[in-house]
Amino acid sequence: MAPQRTVQLSLKKPTHAVCVVGVETLVDVYSDVPKGASTFGVSGSSEVKIYMVYDPARVAEPAGRAHWPLDANVDVVVAADTVSKNLNDLKVKVSYFGSQEAGALGHSVLYLTSVDVSLDVDTGRTGKVKKGSGDKGTWRWGPGGSGAILLVNCDRDARGSREDLHDRHLRSLEDLQDMSPMVLSCGGPDELFESHKLVLKASPPDSRRLRVFCARGGTSLSDYKQVLGPYHQDYEVERLPGESDIQFYVEGLAFPDTNFSGLVSLSVSLVGTEGLLEVSLFTDSVSFRVAPWIMTPNTQPPLELYVCSVTDAHGRNDKFLDAMAHLALKADCKLVVCPRVENNNDRWIQDEMEFGYIDAPHKSFPVVFDSPRNRGLRDFALKKILGPDFGYVTREIQFAGASGLDSFGNLDVSPPVRVGSKEYPLGRILIGGSFPKSSGRRMARVVRDFLQAQQVQAPIELYSDWLSVGHIDEFLSFVPTSDQKGFRLLLASPSACLELFQEKKEEGYGEAAQFDGLKHKAKRSINDMLADRHLRRDSMHVQKCIDWNRELLKRELGLSESDIVDIPQLFFLKGAYAEAFFPDMVNMVVLSKYLGIPKPFGPLINGRCCLEEKVRSLLEPLGLRCVFIDDFLSYHQLLGEIHCGTNVRRKPFTFRWWNSVP
Repeated sequence: MAPQRTVQLSLKKPTHAVCVVGVETLVDVYSDVPKGASTFGVSGSSEVKIYMVYDPARVAEPAGRAHWPLDANVDVVVAADTVSKNLNDLKVKVSYFGSQEAGALGHSVLYLTSVDVSLDVDTGRTGKVKKGSGDKGTWRWGPGGSGAILLVNCDRDARGSREDLHDRHLRSLEDLQDMSPMVLSCGGPDELFESHKLVLKASPPDSRRLRVFCARGGTSLSDYKQVLGPYHQDYEVERLPGESDIQFYVEGLAFPDTNFSGLVSLSVSLVGTEGLLEVSLFTDSVSFRVAPWIMTPNTQPPLELYVCSVTDAHGRNDKFLDAMAHLALKADCKLVVCPRVENNNDRWIQDEMEFGYIDAPHKSFPVVFDSPRNRGLRDFALKKILGPDFGYVTREIQFAGASGLDSFGNLDVSPPVRVGSKEYPLGRILIGGSFPKSSGRRMARVVRDFLQAQQVQAPIELYSDWLSVGHIDEFLSFVPTSDQKGFRLLLASPSACLELFQEKKEEGYGEAAQFDGLKHKAKRSINDMLADRHLRRDSMHVQKCIDWNRELLKRELGLSESDIVDIPQLFFLKGAYAEAFFPDMVNMVVLSKYLGIPKPFGPLINGRCCLEEKVRSLLEPLGLRCVFIDDFLSYHQLLGEIHCGTNVRRKPFTFRWWNSVP
């Protein structure tokens, strides 16, 4: 360790200095030397370690009663290994000798008072503070990394309308569980702290991103005092007589974002207050990284299925709710029905929010990301989901309204993947936007920047602007599988649908009709659909758009063709944008092996829907169970499907994000 401070000695009077346990001090033995002196020797109290630092090429260590030469640039470094019980109770003595090695020509004496000043956090990521562990001021990624972690205190443990991070005062003792512990060691003689002080500091930017509470040992809220945070950049520590450790709690106030890497630092300084000027004698620093918001893919087990109760021209969606309840029961998943009084007849709950979580060694909890869409469900996440150990975050678009692509049906995440030598153990976020270098619709920058800044699920922007609604869940989904790969990417495929219909025509079923059994939709025979040049042209245009995304996904997720399943689906163009010709089967809800798939109402062959049979043949050999659900009137005709009208909170990853290397 490099010397932290230099102390000059004097032959005329003893020198007094303060040192910190374990911190090296350079002793200047050259500033005041007796005339005729050529060598020196050093001795000290047993509690003081003395190190001679020299160049072996220039000088050898003295043997016997010999001493160190004064002309060989030998440095004297001392360090105390224990805390002083009294002022000046540690001693270092330097004696100077002439060339004849007779009696000493003079002596310099240094009296040290040793104090224990250390700021410690959970650098080892074990959930507990361990003193003096590693380089506390540097944060490193990876399984061998180190550095403390801070949670954004974005849940609501006490009564109120906003997240806990907005409270300047502690309002619930449970709130301490969301904070990262920090311990200040401050052992030493009480008399020393009459002329010295400890100052805790945060830089101006960091003080806006964290808040620090000082604990005073009691069990009431008044025993916890905010000492650092917005508008409070430094704090003179109130050390009590005999106190050797002071407990602090640190909360995050902001997620990583475009102007914030997620790293924050705190420091404590021992400051001498004697004389006209205050002198900083020692500083210790710690670094935290704010935990990112993490999404969970369809391959994670479901915990809760959310769906809205609504009424429209066709009546209530009770049958759909019953189907969701049946599916949730099969998957052993809790069903949460959002009533009309809370959703304002807005059924698109996937578009309104996305469930994720934040994770630290000492605590983790789910966090809902509220989209800037702000329609009938705009208050649901804040008013009904935010609560104890359930956080909330949002990003609002300034000076403009949200576009359709800002809804979170346009936000997804892949399962964990490996791309070449690069691992993505938490998967990669997927969003939809315009074709590269075009001027089409994109997700708002404020949302894209937020997702990018989380670092651990590097986003991929797909091309979805070719769709009327513009959401990626209209042409892709991921499903878990029981094989070694662990998942498949499902892509909507007009080509596969036309091929299936052609096959059925050649088998003699050309008059079998699409939409058979629907009262509100005219039937279309297989022969009619295959002969419809406009439908064929539109579907082939859509196939080209999906194929462009297919190649991008293969490249960015490290997928092969065997990892992709083509789900038959036709589209038609309405103006320049595409819509599903029949209920869009990839727009499904995935609850473990149970898939809630929009019922396509395909041509019936021998009493069975050929589209359903085809999808079963593709997915059920992978260990999946297909449950086809009628969403035609309540969702499909309104340009959405089952995935759009549901939302799933899933189990977090067991992999800890700090073990990744972005």
